[in-house]
Amino acid sequence: MFEKLTERGFQVEIHSHARAILTVDFPRAVEELEEAVGGLSIPIEEIVGSGGGETQGTQRLRRALAVLGWTKLNFVVEKRINGRAREAISHEIDHVKTFHEGVVALEIEWNNKDPFFDRDLENFKRLHADGAISVGVIVTRGTSMQENLRALVQRFAQDKGLMSHDAVEAFGLTRTKRQKDAVDRRVQSTGVTFEEAWATAFVNDKFGAATTHWAKLEDRVRRGVGNPCPLVLIGLPSAIVSFEENLKLEDIVQEEEALVEEGIASEA
Repeated sequence: MFEKLTERGFQVEIHSHARAILTVDFPRAVEELEEAVGGLSIPIEEIVGSGGGETQGTQRLRRALAVLGWTKLNFVVEKRINGRAREAISHEIDHVKTFHEGVVALEIEWNNKDPFFDRDLENFKRLHADGAISVGVIVTRGTSMQENLRALVQRFAQDKGLMSHDAVEAFGLTRTKRQKDAVDRRVQSTGVTFEEAWATAFVNDKFGAATTHWAKLEDRVRRGVGNPCPLVLIGLPSAIVSFEENLKLEDIVQEEEALVEEGIASEA
């Protein structure tokens, strides 16, 4: 199951009988997830140009899922006494698809604060207990992506000749005085190149340990958060980051505007 993803380096973990449920009742869901997630590619310029926010690549993943019918849905669970609603709890899920046999829900956590995993897993747990969903899926940065981000950003800086703060700003990337000072201190204290210091500071600032990535998700699942909801965890690998597009920042802005018009991305 999910061999098309694992062959490309994606991490996949399946918990709480999700394998049996998907095999018997939702084979089409597996095919659609392999198609949408497996087709994902993220140009390095989008990672750097997004400033740590959701990349256009992950927004395109949202579009691919939406095209396949995985759309946003707000579940409302009501408590009624003598026919009158007394209490209502809502759970908004970004990607939900109803199949003949039931419902599969999916959340993408590219780069949020890691407590968002608690929210997602608890939502899945409640919705599964209420019979609203059969399986929950979470997509996040995989181990190789998290571990290799600094090297990827450093390669980008070297390829673009970003060897000074002036070069970074000339490329169109703005940094605060605090961020610049952090780079300068690292260069002076360790003797590393500007590119390495800048990449390290960028990744530490935008993709730190307290953000959503595989280790944080796996830790929660191991502790039973979300249990007993059947779960599929998918980790995005560093292999999907590409260096061939040679995008300019204005290209990224245009793509962002197109995604906003389609309702896939939100206006800043």
